[in-house]
Amino acid sequence: MINLIDKFRQKITGYTEDEQHRIIDAAIWAKNLHNDQKRASGEPYFVHPMHVAETLVYLRLDADAVIAGFLHDVMEDTETSFEAVESRFGYEVAKLVDGVTKISILKVKNKSIQEAETIRKMLFAMSEDIRVIIIKLADKLHNMNTLEYLSPQRRKAIATECLDIYAPLADRLGISWMKDELEDLALKALNPEAYQYIKEFLLAKRGERGDYLKKVEKAIYRAAGEEQVTDILVSTRAKHFYSIYLKMKRRKKKIDEIYDIHGVRILCNTTNECYTLLGVIHKLWPPIEGRFKDYIAMPKANQYQSLHTTVMSYNGKLLEIQIRTKSMHYTAEYGVAAHWAYKHTTGSGVRIPANQLPIINKLKNWDQQKGTSESFLDEIKEELLRDSIYVFTPKGHIVELPSEATAIDFAYHIHTEVGNHMIGAKADGSIISLGQPLKNTQTIDIMTSQNARPHINWLRLAKTARARQKIRYWLNKHDENLVIDKNIIAKGKPEQKNAVQKAAHEHQGPPEPKKDEIVTHVIDQAKVAFRIGDETNMMISIAQCCKPSRGDDIVGYISRGRGIIVHRKDCKNLINIKDIEHRSIEVEWETSSPKLTKRFQVTSKVVSDLFSEIEGAVRKYHGHLIEGKLEEAEHDRLVGSFTMEIDKNNDYKKVLKSIRTIPSVLNLIPL
Repeated sequence: MINLIDKFRQKITGYTEDEQHRIIDAAIWAKNLHNDQKRASGEPYFVHPMHVAETLVYLRLDADAVIAGFLHDVMEDTETSFEAVESRFGYEVAKLVDGVTKISILKVKNKSIQEAETIRKMLFAMSEDIRVIIIKLADKLHNMNTLEYLSPQRRKAIATECLDIYAPLADRLGISWMKDELEDLALKALNPEAYQYIKEFLLAKRGERGDYLKKVEKAIYRAAGEEQVTDILVSTRAKHFYSIYLKMKRRKKKIDEIYDIHGVRILCNTTNECYTLLGVIHKLWPPIEGRFKDYIAMPKANQYQSLHTTVMSYNGKLLEIQIRTKSMHYTAEYGVAAHWAYKHTTGSGVRIPANQLPIINKLKNWDQQKGTSESFLDEIKEELLRDSIYVFTPKGHIVELPSEATAIDFAYHIHTEVGNHMIGAKADGSIISLGQPLKNTQTIDIMTSQNARPHINWLRLAKTARARQKIRYWLNKHDENLVIDKNIIAKGKPEQKNAVQKAAHEHQGPPEPKKDEIVTHVIDQAKVAFRIGDETNMMISIAQCCKPSRGDDIVGYISRGRGIIVHRKDCKNLINIKDIEHRSIEVEWETSSPKLTKRFQVTSKVVSDLFSEIEGAVRKYHGHLIEGKLEEAEHDRLVGSFTMEIDKNNDYKKVLKSIRTIPSVLNLIPL
């Protein structure tokens, strides 16, 4: 173990002597604290924090971050306290370690809530110090490299979380190589057959691909030299496995039918040279329409800059080419970590101002919002970690919004009063519907009137948490017959209110507390609410005897003091409830979308990627999977029920036909 520390010492020679001493002290202390602890692989636990620290050194983070990398698990896995870390290495290191420490399982109800709260805590710690998430990403990277020692179920859960949270976070922070590696490792765990298939194909074609790419390189060097741009570096590669896998799924093609799996990167010295080289490339090979992106003129939110173009190269093969300066490439590789890079001249890191990184400002806004851990994570995945679009105000200011955002989201992003008084919107001078998804680079103009007011239907059209929050607030404040909370819309109806109040008065003693309503398998909780007749009521809970889930036929029972309890219509306990005929009330599931809601049941072989295959079939026809629930059955079978939204009945038939073609699906029944 001492040999490991000695080898690590050789990697930190760029730090000052005092910093080297502190880092090695942290390494020895971490080794002693973890003592005889073992990982699932059987190797000493200390090997893990060593790898984390090595990644942080590679990212050139400052000494405090590297020390925190060594100690990131000591508060969780040993008896070490915050105060002990602080007294030995200072408050800043202790805060970093605390930021990546999991929430105690004793403080939460179950493991899923624990994990959600841990991520929530970590993200808010990140909003104060970006190094927290960089340390966590380094931790996740090594854990993903050692997944084979865990159970299949645990592997799948960790890999799914990696794809949902950590790989997108690495992308949003601009650390591209880490994002690619995390995605590839997740694919290896979730779909090892596809991973191996892609790997073997690329290995088999390596010689052929190498000759082709060398020819491309020579042509670029020669043409660039003719334009007097000589100090460039051309590199070629195959795209990473997960990127190729997504192309295969989206296009429904085999890998030998995917032609744009090769990438070329050109590094130069100045921005002017970037555009000169773009002209050189387009002279060599014809560009493909609609495949050019200028991230130099319009950088991504993570400060990524580059020119992207796809051309028709030799033998009719599509070739994606990236052109950027060497300094842009440094930012593309290290992302936000580049701003914390250790500076040899000053011995300190340079912190990036928070207002220059949109992800930080968004997290701070979320920190002020209340909500459950599950709803918080849903919003993070849907809004913060999904693809973005960039649109312009009429004055030319750039606004970043999540993909599929609408004019309503844009209006409330500009100002609350602009949203509250909106009567219409224009995109590039043409009037658009308020629910129409905005497109990249459009110029959006919001039309307002002092007499205009938010409408309840806007909640169905808004995609951002900010817009929905502002709409709920206005409606709750100005419409006394309306109460909206936690995705449930309650419209006041006197006879229903009286019925509930009467039931409450009949109840003897203090009312029973309302139980938390958690439907654990719902994918999109924002789509779920209750409707009572034509109206809604807030005092609603789900019966624990039959636990109705989204799409079940349901009936409401007005209880004494507990409001309305929702049962499945086939619940056996209904016949035992006194006065059920007089106290029953019609209820139905309410979807926050005007689309059709359809259900189906699937029986399949036991495979690891059935969920993703079904979700892909739904998305292919512009549908949205609201919920899914899979259970193991006899004879090595999986049985699952799914609920989805779709635009038209014809699309529903197409989705079912597509799902039936999935090799593992044995039977499909529309419900």
